[in-house]
Amino acid sequence: MEYRQLAVPGAWEITSQQFGDSRGIFLEWFKSTTFLDAVGHNLDLRQANMSVSAAGVVRGIHFSDVPPGQAKYVTCVKGAVLDVAVDVRVGSPTYGQWDAVLLDDVDRRAIYLSEGLGHGFMALEDDSTVIYLCSTEYAPGREHGIHPLDPAIGIAWPTTARDGSPLVPLLSEKDVAAPTLEVARAEGLLPTLEAVDAYAASRRR
Repeated sequence: MEYRQLAVPGAWEITSQQFGDSRGIFLEWFKSTTFLDAVGHNLDLRQANMSVSAAGVVRGIHFSDVPPGQAKYVTCVKGAVLDVAVDVRVGSPTYGQWDAVLLDDVDRRAIYLSEGLGHGFMALEDDSTVIYLCSTEYAPGREHGIHPLDPAIGIAWPTTARDGSPLVPLLSEKDVAAPTLEVARAEGLLPTLEAVDAYAASRRR
């Protein structure tokens, strides 16, 4: 299992070794000891989610108040998604920047996003199925969003599906109504790097 830190600090791409034979394949998509060595703390699992999305569906950009925030360990078990980490931490040197990982049912990679990061993805084919391990339970009053098409962030969402057909972003009403990054900052919704670092320090081994 190989961890690669993304351009947004606090996010990692995880690539697992796949073992295949005539029956199919086997892989470890999460392992606590490897996770601890790479990230520096344990994943405190409190909730597991699944979403199934049509091609073009964009979910996010979502983030939670810190502390405690909500860290996510995400993979795609069917289909394909472009999964995106966005730095929404006020005071971070990479504030407003993003990085992405292709999650699909071929390479079967995962992504880990620590507390304080924004998370979103676009489905690249119908019935793309994503599963998330979450460090906290869903708490509506602590959850927030940034508009995923905010030009100031400038995420390069794919325009072509895996089958070559054109992709048109499809957003929920909630995500359509989400503020831009700078409006969210002005409204005091964003976590600060100081708060995120203090919370992370309290969790290190």
